Amino acid sequence: MHDLYDSVIATYKGKPGALLSVLEEVQRKTDHTYLNEQALLYIAQQMEVPLSQVYSVVSFFSFFNLKPQGEHTITVCRGTACHTRGSKPLLDDVMAMLDLHEGGEESYFTTSDMRFTVRTVACFGQCALAPVIAVDEVIYSRMTSDKLASLLKQLMAKREKA
Repeated sequence: MHDLYDSVIATYKGKPGALLSVLEEVQRKTDHTYLNEQALLYIAQQMEVPLSQVYSVVSFFSFFNLKPQGEHTITVCRGTACHTRGSKPLLDDVMAMLDLHEGGEESYFTTSDMRFTVRTVACFGQCALAPVIAVDEVIYSRMTSDKLASLLKQLMAKREKA
């Protein structure tokens, strides 16, 4: 794994925004799309920045993951417009369909088979199209429970055919 980190660090070291770029690329190239403690420590050491600065960056930006992510990510908007148009029931539905249970202070949940991660965001900025969800970064507007169930069935069927 250090070969991957070293290669990415060499590409960006000394350039503006290097730390952010290194973290993004390492996360993208890591199985389950996340940054583990070992990666953060190694990057901090090799880039000669305090570990606290690395943690500040990854905890500030919501697109960084500190826990393994599923093969597919379902993101439910919880902004005001989406909330008033039914995003909470959509969140409840997707959690039930995937047999996930909310608890603690988690902002996302991953199925035990690593197929799906469900997360929430404060707002997608698509308020006129509420409620909005994203599946693997594709935005779906005016979402309903039936449409959501259909999307999940399609994703589940893809793997079963493979």
